[in-house]
Amino acid sequence: MDQLDVALADAEIAGYWTDRVDRPTPREPLAGADRADLVVVGGGFTGLWAAILAKQRRPDTDVLLLEAHRLGHGGSGQNGGFVSESLTHGLAHGAWLWPAEIGRLVELGRENLRAIEKFVRDEGIEADFRLCGKTSVATEPHEVGELSDEAELYREHGMTARFLGAGGVRAEVHSPTYRAGLRLPDAGGLVDPARLLWGLAEAAQRLGVRSHEGTAVRGLRRRGAEVRVATPQGTVRAGGVVLATNAFPAPLRSIRRYVLPIWDYALVTEPLSAQQWDSLGWRDRQGVTDSANRFHYYRPTPDGRILWGGYDAVYYFGGRTGSGLARHDAAHRQLARNFFRTFPQLEGLRFTHRWGGPIDSTTRSTPLFGCTRGIAYAVGYTGLGVAASRFGAQTALDLLWQRDTERTRLSMVRQQPMPFPPEPLRWPLVQFTRRALARADADRGRRGRWLRFLDRHGIGLGS
Repeated sequence: MDQLDVALADAEIAGYWTDRVDRPTPREPLAGADRADLVVVGGGFTGLWAAILAKQRRPDTDVLLLEAHRLGHGGSGQNGGFVSESLTHGLAHGAWLWPAEIGRLVELGRENLRAIEKFVRDEGIEADFRLCGKTSVATEPHEVGELSDEAELYREHGMTARFLGAGGVRAEVHSPTYRAGLRLPDAGGLVDPARLLWGLAEAAQRLGVRSHEGTAVRGLRRRGAEVRVATPQGTVRAGGVVLATNAFPAPLRSIRRYVLPIWDYALVTEPLSAQQWDSLGWRDRQGVTDSANRFHYYRPTPDGRILWGGYDAVYYFGGRTGSGLARHDAAHRQLARNFFRTFPQLEGLRFTHRWGGPIDSTTRSTPLFGCTRGIAYAVGYTGLGVAASRFGAQTALDLLWQRDTERTRLSMVRQQPMPFPPEPLRWPLVQFTRRALARADADRGRRGRWLRFLDRHGIGLGS
């Protein structure tokens, strides 16, 4: 076996964060027909925040949360654990889409992150929540200037940004591939996403939220002042519904054309020795991302491992989201190859977990918000939803309860992204775009005709 085969030989096909003996026991499925003032569909971050915020705003509201699998089955339990202050898939992206509102969007994002930090502290949720910022690195010459420009943009918006040359960034994290870096100490941080999710579920239960796992929602139908929520166990009569299905097919079919389930893959190493950590530096233990179109994200875990993910975004014909797609040998081998290229001093290290999961992407890489006939939704975080999901839940409740707020007046909320084309056109266009992104990375960042066309129309393919 070659080095990659050895490194991956014993890796379980399982998400690292939820593969724990102390994972909470499953909640019982819905027992039959029921009624609630508010039904939340989806047991990830958006759904749990919606349930919690609804009870905080209106304590007498009877809130029922329904999850088709286990809480955190989707992206909320399988992500990299990066918490970002950005609501717009990054500062530069938000400034490009909504230049007139970006200042307020930045502040709203900071307020949102501070509120999460306070809630975690007040509720005693032990989830290794650390606002340690992040570092972006350039691994190709053309990315160096882009990072320098990004540093200036962060400073314009009142955030600390330290641009580092090759020597400076390699002193922080030792990799021979780094050509420059951007240290952003105020830009979010890290969390154990599964423990955060389980802590939110316990907090919701203390507030009186009723939750059922193993309860899929098959359809929604408006009947008078109620929404009928169809499940295999029976119909739930709801005063209103919040959809938090994200990458998975929503029971409201009209929003499916806006959400593209893009699969992202990740690895986690065995624990590193003290000598191996010394060979890396990495004193702040912050998260790191590189600057390519096909970018990596990586971070230390609380028990001394490295989580390494990203690079390619994979779409399956028809938008499949089945759990069998979590195994992708070619993607995992490529990730392992890139890991050892970045950190050659860790040769011989092995991986214990490898997995994949769908990310809810939109054409503009920011969420879709809306409300129709008593059904509100916030979906499409495109990989930056760990923190932004709370803002999404707030906004969905505002729309459902017809509250005119600063959130509902934002262009990001009022304007819908362009829908994706239907199959069979969707799959070849996504593959064509993926190849165009790879070509741009190989050609010093030069975006070809197709990518420039998408840029002009505010369309992207992100993860």
